[in-house]
This record gives sequence, C-alpha cells and structure tokens, in this order.
Amino acid sequence: MFLKQANNDKLVEVLSLRDLFNPLLPTIVGRYHAGEEMQEAETFAKGDLVFQSGESLPRCWTDVHYRDAEIHPHP
Repeated sequence: MFLKQANNDKLVEVLSLRDLFNPLLPTIVGRYHAGEEMQEAETFAKGDLVFQSGESLPRCWTDVHYRDAEIHPHP
C-alpha cells in the first residue's frame, strides 16, 4: 500500500499492513517510492501520513481509544 507524507507529498510504500492497522503502534516501517532504485526502509510516524487523496488515516488505525465513548458513555 502506498501513502504519502502530508508535509511533502512524497509517496511512502508501507512494508507491513499489520503495523499500519495496529492502533498501538505510532509508527510504521516503509520506504520512499522515488526513482528507479529501491530506497532504504525507514520509520515513519502515522500522524505524518495520509492517503494519496489527502484524506487522513482512519482513527481506528491511530487511536487505541477511538471507541471509548461508545463503551463508556457519560450519563
């Protein structure tokens, strides 16, 4: 899967979808997709990544507490 960095629009190839979908992990391992040669793997903060359309990542991928209000509603 390819995402892009929000601050510079560079494409990032996500190397582990499991890490991307895990809300307990704030980072993923990926590599820039540029040029003809394969780039070295790097760590990227999920908060810096968006879909290629510019849409943010789903909250369930980045926030382990995304459903707390549903489970523990305030009276």
